[in-house]
Amino acid sequence: MKPILFLLLFILWYLSCDRDFPRQKAAVKNDEPAIAQPGADTIKRIDSIEKVTFSPPPVPINTEAATPEKIVDFAKTLVGVPYKYGSVDPAQGFDCSGFITYVFSHFNIKVPRSSVEFTNVGEEIRLPLAKTGDLILFTGTDTSIRIVGHMGIVTENADTLKFIHSTSGRLYGVTITPLNQYYMKRFVKVVRIF
Repeated sequence: MKPILFLLLFILWYLSCDRDFPRQKAAVKNDEPAIAQPGADTIKRIDSIEKVTFSPPPVPINTEAATPEKIVDFAKTLVGVPYKYGSVDPAQGFDCSGFITYVFSHFNIKVPRSSVEFTNVGEEIRLPLAKTGDLILFTGTDTSIRIVGHMGIVTENADTLKFIHSTSGRLYGVTITPLNQYYMKRFVKVVRIF
């Protein structure tokens, strides 16, 4: 990632230098960052150095083969399958993303294999509006690293949001868990793919 960022910074610096050819410059004042729409590239000027951050657009998933209710009903049949890191095989166990992959694959729905790959999948939904079948994303166990490292499927959101997931924690396997304080500290976002 750093070599790419360095290359982009060099290109931006090169294009910002006076040259004898026409070019378009970003409309950025020296002391104000540019404002961009979500999913668009953002350019900020910091002490004469431009910093570029890229927010990829959400990745759609074709979910025509199932409904959120069918996904959750099938996922519930797997409660009690043990946890096993890196596995998508119910005979051996699941890790969190292996569980999600297995459930969606049952309906021939292709989803990313790792939890972090779900960061830019679907449409982000505010937590109070989460519905059955939405995916809920969390950090790993180190909450200071704000990268997705765990996930589950929302089973309900009436009085308390509950989600089904494969956990390596005390319950050690596929279980349904209420969104408690422990998971709220790890909460990243809810995404809707249906």
